[in-house]
Amino acid sequence: MSDISHTKSTARFDEFATVDWIDDAAKERRRLQGLWGHLGTRRVSLSWVYLAYDAAVSWIVILLVGVLIGVNTALISIVTEWLSDAKQGVCSRGWWLNQKFCCWEEADEACAAWLTWDQALVGGSSGFIRWLAFVGTGTAMAATCAFLVRGYAPLAAGSGLGEIKAILGGFVIRGFMGGWTLVMKSVGLALAVGSGLSVGKEGPAVHMGCCIGNVVARNFSKYRRSAARQREVISAAAAAGVAVAFGAPIGGVLFSLEDLSSHFPRKTLWRSFLCALIATVSLQAMNPFRTGKLVMFQATYDRDWHFFETGFFVLLGVFGGVFGGLCIRLHLRVAAWRRRYVRPADAVTEAAILALGTTAITYANVYTRADMGELLAYLLQECPSATALQQPTGGGWGGMCDPANSGRVIIGLLAATVIRAVGTIVAYGCRVPCGIFVPSMAIGASFGRMLGTVAQHLHRTHPKWALFAQCAPDTPCITPATYAFLGAAAAMCGVTKVTVAVVVIMYELTGALNFIVPTMIVVMVARVIGDAIVEGGISEQLILLNGLPFLGEDEDECLLDTVAAAIMRPAEELVVLPAAGISLHGLQRLVDNSSGFRGFPVVDGDMRLVGYAHRDGVVKAIASYEAASAETMVAFGSSGPGSISLAHLVNPSPTTVRPRTAAETVVEMFRKLGPRVVLVASEEDGTLAGLLTRKDILRHSRSH
Repeated sequence: MSDISHTKSTARFDEFATVDWIDDAAKERRRLQGLWGHLGTRRVSLSWVYLAYDAAVSWIVILLVGVLIGVNTALISIVTEWLSDAKQGVCSRGWWLNQKFCCWEEADEACAAWLTWDQALVGGSSGFIRWLAFVGTGTAMAATCAFLVRGYAPLAAGSGLGEIKAILGGFVIRGFMGGWTLVMKSVGLALAVGSGLSVGKEGPAVHMGCCIGNVVARNFSKYRRSAARQREVISAAAAAGVAVAFGAPIGGVLFSLEDLSSHFPRKTLWRSFLCALIATVSLQAMNPFRTGKLVMFQATYDRDWHFFETGFFVLLGVFGGVFGGLCIRLHLRVAAWRRRYVRPADAVTEAAILALGTTAITYANVYTRADMGELLAYLLQECPSATALQQPTGGGWGGMCDPANSGRVIIGLLAATVIRAVGTIVAYGCRVPCGIFVPSMAIGASFGRMLGTVAQHLHRTHPKWALFAQCAPDTPCITPATYAFLGAAAAMCGVTKVTVAVVVIMYELTGALNFIVPTMIVVMVARVIGDAIVEGGISEQLILLNGLPFLGEDEDECLLDTVAAAIMRPAEELVVLPAAGISLHGLQRLVDNSSGFRGFPVVDGDMRLVGYAHRDGVVKAIASYEAASAETMVAFGSSGPGSISLAHLVNPSPTTVRPRTAAETVVEMFRKLGPRVVLVASEEDGTLAGLLTRKDILRHSRSH
């Protein structure tokens, strides 16, 4: 990763506020103590009712969040499928029907109700009109999406996974999970995916889930006042977002645990599980595809694998790791170029050009013309089922199972792999809602189906080879669809560097318990190869590129043999409050001239550390004493006659370390305890030596 370290940035750190988890937990304890204190009053019965409501509100919020995530995902899936089909034709029975519902009771070849655009416009067959309509509608959708996002919710652009990780790590990004961002993300995502850009909706599903969680939670005072409680809901909503994206509730919980959340206690685990379950059940009730499936590309397998295929599985893992590593590296170069040369005002033009180029090229290949979810649905199906599947206009999907077409299928799938890979690298990260999960799965599935077809062709032409000795005569031995399934898992792991969650997600997609071992093989090979090319998944690299403040595990390597004194801001650069007292006017001036500080160390006359006071509390206290004389003394320790005591605002036992404390120890304190600041006091007499924040740690590690 050293050769891409130039992409690390800290320029945006000042945009983010830090959450003090310790202070937040203390406020929550005081709130609960107040509730229990009311039990001693005469209104005991009402107090018990309120306590019962306070205990139940967490589950009420989780229930509401889960239902809304499921409904939102179903609506987006319906609209996306309609927009995708709208590039190719229109239903004569009703313009609002997509191709599947238009031809619900008819075979595709005999469906007269579905009109391609040449039939609808000129009443005849014209390949140029079909191509022009495909390209024109796709470009218009992408341009409309970029226009809406740029004008109404710029924070809705991209995947949002990096920002979610930073938020769950203890930072605040204002407006990122608001209601308007949710609306624009939902509308824009349907347009972006339907336009034909090589982007997916599964990554942004996490962002939309977290938006729903935040919007619902802030309507309850219990969550509005507690950042720690909000983090529980956001973690659960993130798990539900992944769950509905892949129809995998357990995989969603594991993904949130493995890749997103930096703090995942058992209580959060249970709530995430419930939220994912409720969201999945809600999606199932909506049944957006009218197939009983949660996602379009769910599949089942009834054939087993053979030990000799392990070599092919390793090749799939190698492909996934190489693709993932190169995809990350090349995308970072594209992203750096985009930041340098493409202004935010050019977002609409950029999206239109990308969609124009993508649709013009992908139309020529049947495996890239269709929506990626639809492509995966075909590639993951075993041949006896695939031959009977509905074929899109200009298709030939059934030809994948015809031995005579093996050469054409192999070339077509190889071309689709290259086209999708290039399109994904270029399109992911443009200023529209976009994800990379399903594009990477489609790329891996195309390569896997191609490799499976090659292996199947070798078996058909050379059945007596020793390699195929395990194969029973006159029966299918190699199933290319399972290679597509394993290739999808390998590519997804190579890009995201997520392992356990990917294995579980792929299992929940197929229910193929006998393919757990092959899935583990390809995922582990992909992870090892991918880590050899570039450390960290694409979200971690984008965190560095975009300057997001996330304290990841990679920071430890940059802090070896480093002590707190080498990173801290020295006491001379800090604004401190005297415990003995300061005039109200002097305190007001001190606060006004220190807007960059979120809190103040409190010291005695010899600069010995007494405690720490948060800025918000001090500002509110000053406002409450506006009528007092400007010369009135304000004390943060013991107060004398006529003075104002603000000792209750001082935390007398802030998180403190010594100057020679190892930096790795400080990092663990930030991760596990979550203080906003760590104060540094000298070993000899306890005088204030400096102060450390998470941003100080990150600035130091990213500069080395």
